[in-house]
Parts: sequence; structure tokens; C-alpha cells
Amino acid sequence: MHVDGSVSGNAEMGMSGVSGPDTVAAWARVKRRLRAELGEDVFASWFARLELVEVLDGTARLTVPTRFLKSWIESHYLDRVLTTFRSEVETVSRLDVSVRGPSAAARPVPSAPKTASSAASPLARLQAAGSAMPSHGDAMSLTDGESAQAPRGEAGGDLNGAPLDNRLTFASFVVGRSNALAHAAAERVARHDGQGALYNPLYFHAGVGLGKTHLLHGIGHAARESGRRVIYLTADRFMYGFVNALKTQNALAFKERLRAIDLLILDDVQFIQGKSIQAEFGHTINALIDAGRQVVVASDRPPTELEALEERVRSRLAGGLVVEIGSLDEQLRASILSARLAAVQVSHPNFEVSPTVATYVARAITANGRDLEGAVNRLLAHATLTGTAVTMETAETAIRDLVKNREPKRIKIEDIQKLVASRYNVSRSDILSERRTAAVVKPRQIAMYLSKVLTLRSLPEIGRRFGGRDHTTVLHAVRKIDKLIGEDNVLNDEVELLKRMLQD
Repeated sequence: MHVDGSVSGNAEMGMSGVSGPDTVAAWARVKRRLRAELGEDVFASWFARLELVEVLDGTARLTVPTRFLKSWIESHYLDRVLTTFRSEVETVSRLDVSVRGPSAAARPVPSAPKTASSAASPLARLQAAGSAMPSHGDAMSLTDGESAQAPRGEAGGDLNGAPLDNRLTFASFVVGRSNALAHAAAERVARHDGQGALYNPLYFHAGVGLGKTHLLHGIGHAARESGRRVIYLTADRFMYGFVNALKTQNALAFKERLRAIDLLILDDVQFIQGKSIQAEFGHTINALIDAGRQVVVASDRPPTELEALEERVRSRLAGGLVVEIGSLDEQLRASILSARLAAVQVSHPNFEVSPTVATYVARAITANGRDLEGAVNRLLAHATLTGTAVTMETAETAIRDLVKNREPKRIKIEDIQKLVASRYNVSRSDILSERRTAAVVKPRQIAMYLSKVLTLRSLPEIGRRFGGRDHTTVLHAVRKIDKLIGEDNVLNDEVELLKRMLQD
């Protein structure tokens, strides 16, 4: 399939002026812009393994590893990719996406070196596994930097958990006001030696880099030390295990293995996709809880907002202890930074950061703990590569990108729906329902309009988030509200107020 650009004549223009290093650089810029515009989660899910093969006669040939990715990109993002590519290379007028084989004759054009942040998401890795599932015993890379065997046992019926990181223990976790409750609950669950389970399930939710995964690993380490049978799974591990069990006709062995443990720890539950996989996830959670086995789950949102899951599964997840890990205050950031600096100084005893510089870094970087670790790595690189002391000036230069180039606030469609519903005295369920009364239709259309204006979601995706509506319904709402706010100053003021409230 290919998509033509809107400017006629470009298809006849050759690409001789963009080849070799120029092509590589242009494609690298395209991928960087897609990551910045769409966000890391969307980019990692759909574009991390989109590769450029060649640009010839105005057509950019792209490849992906699976038919699923090809279909999804063509249906939802091809116009955006084409527009972004043309902004870098004006003579590109068409995109042609194909599925590359395991030994494709055409080698993709090298792109920029991969970083940890550009790793494929759990969903993308599952799609790759689903299109070309390895036979029993084949090795499969499940997480970056980790080589693991495919599930063993009778034709893959067994299930191996992901390895626990030895660095992520309760001893290395820095406790502050925003995470004290989560830490206390995690320790109680991990060290519980009585009958039954505590706070079942225990559910953590927080943004990126606030300590969810650290606590999960800490629970796993402590529970194993007490002799309990523990499996720690990322969402992609769970999905891979289930898909492989179905493929090898050993789903029963997979279920029995998973339900014969004492403690299940599942990370990034928001990435679980697919109706049959979600159903099995729900059955597993129910079976473990009903049997008095402990379940610990982490996600980037509360269970009530996991709209991909069935209502009964969300209700079961919400029925235990749900703990939000809040943002890091300055005191906690300073403590995390101090702990990280102390750890680095063990292997680099000559590396010193003055209290003044440390205070500046803790105040300047407010997003999450991962940015603080990135700041320490930058300061260490400066000190070791230049052989000079870390000063305030060098610190400002080293962490400039972490301070200035932070992504703007990402607005969720769920947040838009809740705010609009509250503003117009209706419920969110009314907005998602089939009701067509004027009191519901107007806020529903405003919420659809704001979802299109304030998020990067496509019209079909917005329609699905509004009770499974067609994209044409969303388009009609967007056009109608856009027309009305140009004619009605009161409505225009209302919509602008909602925008400000969502963006602040």
C-alpha cells in the first residue's frame, strides 16, 4: 500500500539528491520528530521498528516486521509519517509500507543508534512474537539487554518469570512523603508470613520514574528470601507466555503453572492487549485471589481507567489496596540524588559534587527519578572525560536538556471526559452512552473536540474512547464545535476555560 502526497508532480521527481548519509540523516530526523510529537509510548509501540529501505523516484519504501504493524500504521499514522517525511525531504511524495521477512534481501538504511528509550514496547514485542512465533526451545529476546529462553516444560507449557534486578531492593529504595504508604504496604506484603494474603490485590499506579518497578522488585526479592514461590512478570512476558501456550496447545499447563505460585507480581498491566489474553488475565487474577495467593500489580493509571479491560476485572483490581505514588518533592529528590551520587563514588572515588551543585540539580529536575539518574551520569561523564571538577556552570550545561526540553503535559482523553462531565453536570457514563438528549450531546461533542485538539489521538481512536463510536461521528462533532465557537463568544470562552484547566 502507498499514500500519495497532496502536491502533484512530485512522484516524477527522482531522489538522487537524497541518498547515502543524507537519507540516513533525514530518516533519523523523521523518527526523532515522530517520537517528540506522538510521545514515547506511541512511538515505541508503532514506530520503533519502522525502517527505511530506500528512497527512489519520490517513493520512500518502509518496512515493518509484522503484518499487524503494517496494517495499523497504514490505518492510523501513514498520513502523519508522510507529512513529517516531506517536511524533511520535499521530493518524497509517496510512502510504501511492506512486511520484511526474517532474511530480507533489502537491507534497511541504518538509523540513529538505539537508546533505552527507543526500545520496542511490550505490545510491539508481542506482535513480533505473534507473527513469527519461535518453535519450542528457540531463544527469544523479551526485554532489552536480557536473553531468555522461551517458556520451557511440556512444549512450552511452563512459564518463566522475568529476572529481578539485584539493585532494586527495599534497602536501596529512598522513602519520602509521596511514596511512604506504597513502601510500607510493599514491605508488609513481602514479609507477610501468615495465612492468606494482605491487601489483595496490592495495586500501585504512578507516572514514569517514580518507583513502581523498584517496589515490585523489592517485593520479589524479600518474598523469595522468605521461601515463597514468586513469579515477576512484565506485561509482555505474560502475553508471550499465553500466546505461546495457545500456539503449542498447552494453555492448561500454562494456567496451572501460573496459579500454583504464592505471589504473582505483574508490571505495566496497561499494556495487556487482546481479548483472549485479557480474559485469561482476569481468570488468573480471580483464581489466585480466591485461593488466598498474593497478587501485586503496577500500572501508569488507576484500575478504573484501564478501559481496555473488562469491568469485572477492573472492579477486582480496585477491590484491594490501590496506592498512588505521587510526584517527587524537593526533599525526596535531594535524597535520591544523594544516594545515587554515593553509589557512583564507590567506583569513582575522585568524583565529587559540591552541596551547592547537588541542591541546584535537585531543584532544577522535577520530573522523575530517572532524570535525576541521568543528571548524575552526565556530571560523571564531564568529570571523567575532561578531568576537571564539576562546577555550577558545567552542571547547568550538562543537564540543560533535562531541564528545558521536558515534554509538555500529556492530556488523557479520560481526563477530558471527566472535566467536561463535571462542568456540564452530567456523568462520564452519560457521555459514553447512546443518549441523544441535548444535555448530553453538547458536552459529548465538546469533549470530542477537546480530545482532537489537545491530544495526538486519531479520530478512530477517539471514537473508540467514546463508547465505540465511528470516526465520522467524531469528525462531525469536531467540525460542529469548531464552527460554533467562531459564532458564539460564550461557548468560545467556555471551551478556552476547559483548555486552560486541562493544560495547567
